[in-house]
Amino acid sequence: METADNLERMATTTGQRPVGQLLREWRERRRLSQLDLSIQADISTRHLSFVETGRARPTPEMILRLTEQLEVPLRERNNLLLAGGYAPAYHQRGLDEPELANVRAALRQVLSGHEPYPAVVVNRWWELLDANAAIGLFLRGCAPALLEPPVNVLRLSLHPDGMAPNIVNLSEWRAHLLPQLQRRAETMGDARLQALHEELSAYPGGQADTVSDTQVVLPLRYRHDAQELSFISISAIVGTALDVTVEELAIESFYPADAATAEALRALA
Repeated sequence: METADNLERMATTTGQRPVGQLLREWRERRRLSQLDLSIQADISTRHLSFVETGRARPTPEMILRLTEQLEVPLRERNNLLLAGGYAPAYHQRGLDEPELANVRAALRQVLSGHEPYPAVVVNRWWELLDANAAIGLFLRGCAPALLEPPVNVLRLSLHPDGMAPNIVNLSEWRAHLLPQLQRRAETMGDARLQALHEELSAYPGGQADTVSDTQVVLPLRYRHDAQELSFISISAIVGTALDVTVEELAIESFYPADAATAEALRALA
């Protein structure tokens, strides 16, 4: 087993920045002052300042307490522990491992039960992990290269060789997806999401400044053959996750926004 000193040296030699600097960046990302965070975490502002500047080495318990208050994702909590010279606290199992069998079964039940409406399971980078049969509706006509694993559902939806040509309200849909992606990249401090945002922003299709104020929600209006289908999307996550992989899972479900779409989907099924 690695000692704390060995783990600290490993973090240093792999280019990991000091844990205090990383904690400060997360605090600033959450727009909290040192006073705000110290009150929330029930520690002194002086000690927090010493931790952030490297004058004091935080214990693993302190790191976990601060990251809990800062709502840091589990993957990044492990990275912060490594930067502090400690072992990760959260497992990161593969979705196909036996320990996640119940999670897989629950996800599959949700996907199957949602038919004949489309639904997918994605990870934090919107990469497709699973889907029900109804998702085939959106895949017709998409370039084969976009369907090679790992399939990124945001790239697939906005790429000119993907779903984009069939999205009737493409500019509005881009105006919905791109800010959402940008917020997640900033909130999670994820360079990979930021790069995806830059890529998708360069795709053609425009971006509406506003949407109709008569709409309750923004539907995805999708052209299927000669018919226009309208969908409402809903996202769901696994609650109280203690595994990195499970915390990063999300179910994206599409529901018919009108009776004509519901009838068409039942006919297609």
